Amino acid sequence: MPAAADIFSHPKFRAPEFRKGAHKPAPFLPMTRAEMDRLGWDSCDIVVVTGDAYVDHPSFGMAIIGRLLEAQGYRVGIIAQPDWSSAEPFKALGKPNLFFGVTGGNMDSMVNRYTSDRRLRHNDSYTPNDEGGKRPDRAVIVYSQRCREAYKDVPIVLGGIEASLRRIAQYDHWSEKVRRSVLVDAKADILCYGNAERAIVDVARRIAAGEKAREIDDIRGTAIIRNAVPEGWTVIDSSSIDELTPATPRAAGADRTVVRLPGYEQVSADKLLYAHASRTLHQESNPGNARALVQRHGDKELWLTPPPIPLTTPEMDGVYGLPYARAPHPSYGDARIPAWEMIRFSVNIMRGCFGGCSFCSITEHEGRIIQSRSEGSILKEIEEMRDKVKGFTGVVSDMGGPTANMYRMACKDKEIEKVCRRPSCVYPDICKNLDTDHSALIQLYRKARAIPGVRKINIASGLRYDLAVRSPEYVKELVTHHVGGYLKIAPEHTETGPLSKMMKPGIGTYDRFKEMFEKAAKAAGKKLYLIPYFIAAHPGTTDEDMMNLALWLKRNGFKADQVQTFLPSPMALATAMYHSDHNPLRPIRREGSEEVFSAKGLKQRRLHKAFLRYHDPENWPVLRDALKRMGRTDLIGPAEHQLVPAWQPTGGGAKAEKPAPGKSFFTQQAGKGRRTVQGGGKPGGGRPGPGKPGARRG
Repeated sequence: MPAAADIFSHPKFRAPEFRKGAHKPAPFLPMTRAEMDRLGWDSCDIVVVTGDAYVDHPSFGMAIIGRLLEAQGYRVGIIAQPDWSSAEPFKALGKPNLFFGVTGGNMDSMVNRYTSDRRLRHNDSYTPNDEGGKRPDRAVIVYSQRCREAYKDVPIVLGGIEASLRRIAQYDHWSEKVRRSVLVDAKADILCYGNAERAIVDVARRIAAGEKAREIDDIRGTAIIRNAVPEGWTVIDSSSIDELTPATPRAAGADRTVVRLPGYEQVSADKLLYAHASRTLHQESNPGNARALVQRHGDKELWLTPPPIPLTTPEMDGVYGLPYARAPHPSYGDARIPAWEMIRFSVNIMRGCFGGCSFCSITEHEGRIIQSRSEGSILKEIEEMRDKVKGFTGVVSDMGGPTANMYRMACKDKEIEKVCRRPSCVYPDICKNLDTDHSALIQLYRKARAIPGVRKINIASGLRYDLAVRSPEYVKELVTHHVGGYLKIAPEHTETGPLSKMMKPGIGTYDRFKEMFEKAAKAAGKKLYLIPYFIAAHPGTTDEDMMNLALWLKRNGFKADQVQTFLPSPMALATAMYHSDHNPLRPIRREGSEEVFSAKGLKQRRLHKAFLRYHDPENWPVLRDALKRMGRTDLIGPAEHQLVPAWQPTGGGAKAEKPAPGKSFFTQQAGKGRRTVQGGGKPGGGRPGPGKPGARRG
């Protein structure tokens, strides 16, 4: 892995103030001129505009970036959820000396506002009192336009998950078309993608030194617009389907090599080229061997530098050890911010995910390489939470990350890791070079439980059960001490077809984990339940696949209360399958590429959801019609092996008859849509933390 300077090693921007002790952390980063006055500031160096309410906690992007820049010596202000009907609210803190930082928030604004069926959501967990409609659609574009209107000569730096997942031409589910890079549409100067601490520190330094933001072209993890490919660069042309990017390690001189993706106009007109571009992008995702990418947009070149170098453990400790207030900004008063309430007593211990699930945004945003904090840093945060966070009762609601059990896992051989181009370390099988040792995590659990004042630590992040089955000791530790009632895991499906497109293990792995889980629960004298997640209508899923899943659910006594249909999120591999009807996990050709069926019509997508709720009388008519069409009338009737009865209750459905009790559960796609409590909110059955962009299930 290329070396990178420690993000805390740079000279402070306002060094004289640091030397005099005048530059002290703000209680909260200011949101008003009055707060700036109290801090003795006449101006802000950087103003961060965000689509979320300002919560000063490391699970919220604006807090991490704001506090990190503050630690570098900059005066940082926050404009949270501004009224976008005019430019005036964007002038609230005055003209920033260096730049505006613009983010849509912890979720893509379109995912936040609309369901997978394009229905309007009326709530927003990142807004006071859960109120919907407090951020615009395509927030990054709208905010950037207003910043430009407010102060036309101030550079605009984009960041956050919306910018990250829309950094190249991407299929947009809500408009049903391929959109240009958000950098082009926002007319911003530079875009930082991924967890952008390293990039934003370097961008701020360079702008402070007098460089023009739109000319900074050599910071990893960034995108800019150029007129042409500079002289001296070798271009690997991957804009044709029949000329795949060579899957080789970086060779000598690779630092001056750029891979040309099919242009925006090409991928807009040609779905196969879109799939090919998606495949190429994901092949160039390992920081150890990825090359720069270029994609033509009209008469301009969108230029992406290679992915950022992952943070080291000391850097992670530094980021999470910044002086967060661990509370919402006081201006919100007693208003409830559901996303804050969800994670206020949780601790992030790591980042990244090497699972590579095709529907999940973690890899595109955080990368495959796990970045872990030290034991000492994590234990200190728990102690600070105990001592400083109002309402702490001794229960830590979660201690995890994008997944519960990847802490300190890594490739055994750094040379192999450096050249690897696998999209997943665990599919189709767990790589022999992956260290799956859970001992560091077990030790962390034990030390955390021993902290005075801590009564219980729940593990609510999604468990990667195909890793857990390799460590019976971990399963025993988890079940005995960290599960209270329910544990959520994510088989996602039971059938080989959709599972192969998701890059998820077969249902047999779930069965093995279930056996271990139940054995450990019995030994601990506890009555515990597994709560499985499933996705309806994922690419590669047929009606028969959903029927077989419904039969599996019935045999196992599961009855879904709420279900989630696949949502094609920007830049995901599964979205490329959905849009192109081809599989970018395999080479794309004009002839012979693997085709992928996707349920796209509202009627068929609702049928797939209905199979997950086979027990609901409201769904029986559509399921009976489908079973007849499929030639499976043998599944219509009252017998235990049959799926739905032949009769319909008087009054037409659920209001007329309450379905018989069963093991109730919710389903939810990773990081998409509403975050729901599993198993009725019992301890140990929590939700993905909102501070984990695109938070996923294991």
